[in-house]
Amino acid sequence: MERESFEDEEVAAFLNKHFISIKVDREERPDVDHIYMSVCQALTGHGGWPLTVVMAPDKKPFFAGTYFPKKDRYGIPGILSVLTGIHNAWTDRKNELLEAGNQIAEVIQKKNVKASGSLSESIIHDAFKQFESMFDEIYGGFGSAPKFPSPHNLFFLLRYWSAYSEEKALKLVTKTLDSMYSGGIYDHIGFGFCRYSTDRKWLVPHFEKMLYDNALLSMAYLEAFQATGNEKYTKIAKEIFEYIERDMTSPEGAFYSAEDADSEGVEGLFYLWSKDEVLSILGKEDGELFCSAYDITGSGNFENSNIPNLIKKGSIDQDLARKCKEKLFDARDKRIHPFKDDKILTSWNSLMAASFAMGGRILTDNSFTEIARKAVKFIETHLYRNDNRLLARYRDGEAAIPAYLDDYAYLVWAYLELYQTTFEPEFLKKALHVNAEMKNLFWDKDSGGFFFYGYDSEELIIRPKDAYDGAMPSGNSVASMNIIRLSRISGEANLVEDFEDVTACFAEQIEQAPLGYSHMLTSHLLYLNPSQEVILIAAADKNSVSPFIDVLRNKFRPFTSLVLYGSEHSGLTELIPYISQYPTTPEKPLAYVCKNFACDKPVSNAEDLQHSLLQ
Repeated sequence: MERESFEDEEVAAFLNKHFISIKVDREERPDVDHIYMSVCQALTGHGGWPLTVVMAPDKKPFFAGTYFPKKDRYGIPGILSVLTGIHNAWTDRKNELLEAGNQIAEVIQKKNVKASGSLSESIIHDAFKQFESMFDEIYGGFGSAPKFPSPHNLFFLLRYWSAYSEEKALKLVTKTLDSMYSGGIYDHIGFGFCRYSTDRKWLVPHFEKMLYDNALLSMAYLEAFQATGNEKYTKIAKEIFEYIERDMTSPEGAFYSAEDADSEGVEGLFYLWSKDEVLSILGKEDGELFCSAYDITGSGNFENSNIPNLIKKGSIDQDLARKCKEKLFDARDKRIHPFKDDKILTSWNSLMAASFAMGGRILTDNSFTEIARKAVKFIETHLYRNDNRLLARYRDGEAAIPAYLDDYAYLVWAYLELYQTTFEPEFLKKALHVNAEMKNLFWDKDSGGFFFYGYDSEELIIRPKDAYDGAMPSGNSVASMNIIRLSRISGEANLVEDFEDVTACFAEQIEQAPLGYSHMLTSHLLYLNPSQEVILIAAADKNSVSPFIDVLRNKFRPFTSLVLYGSEHSGLTELIPYISQYPTTPEKPLAYVCKNFACDKPVSNAEDLQHSLLQ
């Protein structure tokens, strides 16, 4: 629509004569996008992008739609017809349009959520049954085309498997992860995942690559490794990290937002291959082996070209495959690259930092931890105003826009992962501080839950509050998960009450459509499961606790939190008052396993710790 209409002189002239045109970057202003998308859904019964909204000067909309061609075609009115009709109506019946805008605004305001009850455990089982019924047994994932990765659904299923020993839940996760990696949605040459698959098989992607998808997917593969012990999942996670570090990281250590699907005006052109081209780069012998393994044929598997994939489970020596990919990558690198969206968003950066911190912990690779540390340091240095208000976006040396709920919630997530990886009290302190700031700015004092934008932000026609987990987990869902995790670590009872208030606010919505709130349900699973906190007390030799840490990290333990205390961690007493009751310099390291707020006698070796754990 941008090329067809907005860059067209006839359309532009009409717009400039009769309207004030505002183009919104929905990643930079998700508040605006969120509100007016709900208007479009209310008026038309559906939403989507490109989103087209016409409103009066008071911001109250009276018309909305999605795609419009330049002129009438496909049974769709053209943008010129639409604009002409609106202009005539504004000239002749302005009061009617203003009244329509008032009525629409009232309807949208009534949709704001009020406290509606509490969540039961049965909703957890209902959600699993729905996932099971929607599962694609042949190609993995849920439903038919188009298929989105939605890794937060997999987070829920992994925890369901862990909590209830339901092997089918683990199968849904591993089959989906295996199928996505095999498909063309994964870039087998340069690594990283594309936005979604247009077909059931995960073969043909929308070739856009988003930072948040790769952050969430790397987390899913890391957790799948912990759950299964299968090293192939570590390989995939490391490849995603390699792609992000190589192509999506700024010199200062922040992460860029996305790479376009198009290059040279053609979607996917950068990623497609002909068989002749592959053979000319790799040579006939190696080329034929590679083409056979990765489904590259003379006729092509997509519009006379080829998307490398492993759906047909072709086999090839892994060392040869790696060398072939390196050669193809070098050749592809000489092509015209897709446009890179180099804006830096606080929420997405925090999410990627959280994943790198998890990678450092699960893969025992400090280089990943350092990448995470550097990314949050960038936020702390460049994305705070002088009055310490967090901002949402940074580009070309300029930070702007008061941060939204998602920015705060995802930053707390990053700090939590860094704390669980490094045990540095400063990260826990920052997590608690940012969480408190989030409550101050966004909390709904009347009904619980968090508003989308702060009380100090630009006032729009409504102040929305939402927990729907779409392409990313919602700010309310992430906040609820953070809050329950912080409560388990700090022992702060007020945090549990906050968690209960958030889930109560959205309970009715969740009961009606649980699969739309999978990450909120994941936090509810943590809340329902018996709490298990492990407090490690380091001896003079801090390396003496390493065997204990290895026990706690050698498998998937989503309901266990870990605190390390000792002479080097004295700052913890300010954050976790109860920790002062424990000795700071024992002769040998000790591990206290606490279940449901009561601690067992300490153990002093890793084998005894293993036997003391719930899972």
